Amino acid sequence: MSMMSNELLLCADACPEVMPVAAKDPAIMTDRRVLQQLLGLEMFSVPSSDYFAPSSTSELQPYMRRVVTTWMLEVTEEQNCEEQVFPLAVNLLDRFLALEAAVLQRCQLQLLGCVCLLTASKLRQCRPIGVDLLVYYTDYSVTPAEIRVSQNPKFLRNVVYLSFIFIDVAPDILFF
Repeated sequence: MSMMSNELLLCADACPEVMPVAAKDPAIMTDRRVLQQLLGLEMFSVPSSDYFAPSSTSELQPYMRRVVTTWMLEVTEEQNCEEQVFPLAVNLLDRFLALEAAVLQRCQLQLLGCVCLLTASKLRQCRPIGVDLLVYYTDYSVTPAEIRVSQNPKFLRNVVYLSFIFIDVAPDILFF
């Protein structure tokens, strides 16, 4: 009996490739008020999408965002990140670009992607992606010092200006 019960236990230490996931709370998942509240918050938390408008002074182009987000997806897939890391990282990237695209140079876009991946993995995973690993994935085009300086709250001040309220309560693509 004890041997059978031990076989049925899922232990994260015994299976390092399996990350434990919290069970869905039926009180939250079945209550219509929760969905209505999240949809209401979404109206105020969606980043502006016109930062690539022709009148913009930014040298960034939409295809550059696509290249960086594809790279970010490949990194999260290769590192077996939690499902929530990539959407949150892209959301942070879009928020920063919506506010600061005019001053961001195209050579800093992958650095911004690294910072967003690092921030999202710190918020959504038990073990965040390492800085040195991100440097490796950029083919050493950025340095660990650049990532550490850029993840400074002063650099991302406009992205998380609501502290972590947005990240904690805003609708996540995986929620629906």
